[in-house]
Amino acid sequence: MAAPTSGFTIQLDAISKTLVEQGHRVAALYESACDAVFSMDVQAARAVVDADDEIDHVDIEIEQRTVALLGEVASRAEEVSAGELRRMLTIVKVNNELERTADAATAIAALAPQFAEIGIALPDTLRVLTNSVAGILRDITRSIERGDPRLAKAVLDAEDTVEAFKSQLLRDAERGIAEGEVSVDYAFAVHELTNQCERIADHATNIAEQVIYVKTGAIVRHTDAGWIELPRSS
Repeated sequence: MAAPTSGFTIQLDAISKTLVEQGHRVAALYESACDAVFSMDVQAARAVVDADDEIDHVDIEIEQRTVALLGEVASRAEEVSAGELRRMLTIVKVNNELERTADAATAIAALAPQFAEIGIALPDTLRVLTNSVAGILRDITRSIERGDPRLAKAVLDAEDTVEAFKSQLLRDAERGIAEGEVSVDYAFAVHELTNQCERIADHATNIAEQVIYVKTGAIVRHTDAGWIELPRSS
C-alpha cells in the first residue's frame, strides 16, 4: 500500500502546476509578440505588453508560495528529501527564467511600431528563427510538466540552430546595407529582434538544465565541445 501524500508534497505539486501554467502563458505571449511584429500590428503589440502584467503577478505569487512553504518546513523541522529540495530550488529558478523570457517577448513586441514605420516585409529566415524559438518554448514547458530530461536535452541541442539562424540574418542585413537594399534602421531592428530571440533560447536552456537537475541530480554545463553532465550530486 502506497504511503499517504504529505501536505508538503500536495502544496509543492500545486505550485509546480502553477509553474507549468506560467510556462504556457509565457510561450503564448512570445508567439503573440512575434505575430504582432510580422503583421506590423501596433495595437496587437500593445496588447502583448499589457498581458505581461499577469505574468509578473504570477511570478510574484509563485515565489511567495515557494518561500512560504520552505519557511513552513523549517519552522516545523520537517524532514524533506533531497529530491523535494531540488524541486523547490528548481521552481524558484525556473520561475525567474520564465519571467525574464516574458520580458524579452515584450521587447520583441515593442519593435512592431518601428517595423511598421519602416514598412519592409520581414525575411522568411527571420520567421524560421522565431518559429524555432517558439518550438523551444513549447518543448521546455512540456519538459517541466512531464519532468522529462530527454526533452530538456533536446532543447539544449536546439540552441546551436538558433545561433546559426541569427548569424545568417545578421550577415544578410549587413549585405543589404552594403548594397543599398535596406536601411540602417531596419538592420538595427532585425539585430535587436534576433538578440531577443537568442536571449529567450538562453533562458530556455537554463530551464532545461534545471529540469535535468531536478530529475537526475546531474549538473549540466556548456563547454566548447558541447553540453556535458557533471557527476551527480548526492
